[in-house]
Amino acid sequence: MKKFFEEFKAFAMRGNVLDMAVGVVIGSAFTAIVNSLVKDIITPIMSLLTSGVDLSSLSIPLGEGEEAAAIAYGNFIQSIISFIIIAFAVFVMVKTINKLSNLRKKEEEEAAHAPEEPKGPTSEELLTEIRDLLKEKN
Repeated sequence: MKKFFEEFKAFAMRGNVLDMAVGVVIGSAFTAIVNSLVKDIITPIMSLLTSGVDLSSLSIPLGEGEEAAAIAYGNFIQSIISFIIIAFAVFVMVKTINKLSNLRKKEEEEAAHAPEEPKGPTSEELLTEIRDLLKEKN
């Protein structure tokens, strides 16, 4: 049992798992922001454009009375709008990250293929040259 927990600890402490956990937390927060954007800003604007129709109240009743089940397609429309906004934000984020990554790779390739600057003589070569010049003078 001890080995099981040690393996789990090693798994949980790997970088990918921690990165994924951070991504899930940030994603949840972002989803809450987008849902609020749709519910509190976009839906009222759409309601204004559709002469006061509230998307969240759109439904098809499946029976008689207030207790009857209903297909709430208005909420479904709001969820689709939220999904499109989130998908667009993720697309823009991934596109930006890929562009930055490609730019960095291009810079690294250019640096790798750049001709090396000519190297000057080493200290030993300079000392040998000085020695030879001194020998010639004497």
